[in-house]
Amino acid sequence: MGHRLTDRVVKALETPDGKYTIVWDDKTPGFAVRVTKTGAKSFILNYRTHGRERRYTIGKYPAWSVAAAREQAAKLRRQIDLGEDPLGERKAAAGELTVGDLIDQYLAEHVAHKNAAGTATNYTYWLNSLVRPDLGKRKITAIKPADLRRIHRDLSKGRPILANRTISTVQRMYNYAIAEDLCSDNPAKGIEKNPEAGRERYLSGDELRRLCKALADYPYMHKVRLSREEALATGSKSAWRRRENPLADRIQSCNAIRLLMLTGARKGELLSAKWADIDLQAGVWIKPGATTKQRTTHRVPLSAPAMELLAGIEPSSEYVFPGSGGQPQKDLKKTWASVCELAEIEGVRIHDLRHTYAAQLVSAGLSLPIIGALLGHTQADTTQRYAHLMDDPLREATERVGSIVSGAEGGERAEVVNIRGRT
Repeated sequence: MGHRLTDRVVKALETPDGKYTIVWDDKTPGFAVRVTKTGAKSFILNYRTHGRERRYTIGKYPAWSVAAAREQAAKLRRQIDLGEDPLGERKAAAGELTVGDLIDQYLAEHVAHKNAAGTATNYTYWLNSLVRPDLGKRKITAIKPADLRRIHRDLSKGRPILANRTISTVQRMYNYAIAEDLCSDNPAKGIEKNPEAGRERYLSGDELRRLCKALADYPYMHKVRLSREEALATGSKSAWRRRENPLADRIQSCNAIRLLMLTGARKGELLSAKWADIDLQAGVWIKPGATTKQRTTHRVPLSAPAMELLAGIEPSSEYVFPGSGGQPQKDLKKTWASVCELAEIEGVRIHDLRHTYAAQLVSAGLSLPIIGALLGHTQADTTQRYAHLMDDPLREATERVGSIVSGAEGGERAEVVNIRGRT
């Protein structure tokens, strides 16, 4: 069933459970808006030529308004009626596009708008410094998997992880090119990557206590440069000093970190959270599919401390943690580094709060399926990384059973100890 597409209708469109969606216009035949699993919206035109169905991407919303896209669809329709094939002509023109041209287009039209600043910086470096010098002047349709395997092999000699990241970025770039009808194959797909050792870091109870104290102190703290005499005495050029009034932006960032500790959420999920996603009365946070890694809706129960924290935040935007220009806060990197310094904690990434949350659930006696559900895992293998944390409580349980059995075999009445069941 079609809709009369308007800017208001398109702006309100969402992907249910992160599923790919197409909404057809009831005015212009074949004209529609496509909504991807990530929430990106593009106008398309479906048509038939020489017995084949074709799908032409007109442009992305909101760069293209509904009126402009509909006008372009009508223009394309007239060309099709004259026997032309707009998609075929575009692909023929794209055959002249070089890898350097694609890098420029991908960075400017996609990465700059869809990725965080840090990610954009990495992609720009990897593509411009590691791919462009070798492949930049070649046509995008001429690149073969062997070309990329060679780049991966050369980089792997000294920087195996960087080699993996570079090829993954090229694969994303070609996925973009395919979505834009610039090519039909992805030469980076299926290239074998170097093995990467998993990195797991869990905060101890003492580290958690120090981190909580640092989160409470940081909004009041500022760094001062020490005099030469003080620097020589302390071995440091600067020191933390307490100010009278806290800084509002630091309070917000510290609250975000507290919620990461309380929910085990990914940083991107939390910073993009909207008040409309949170039901404090029911104690539930419903993460839209567009913000989750699995691109599926994830319903998360909130603990009493999490609800108390959220209830204490005065909404000033549709986002729980607003940034500038009506957008959500972009990052917590600076706050995280300062808080860890205050807490004297080293070698901990902000994502390790998620691992620590999972470790605490294991210690509480919860099963891996329950932990996976709380973390939003859709594959059991993903949660299996925490299985080794169950060794100690399981060993304790089996030792208790062992003492009961040993006591029975010895003819003594063994003390029966209740073993906490797992859910």
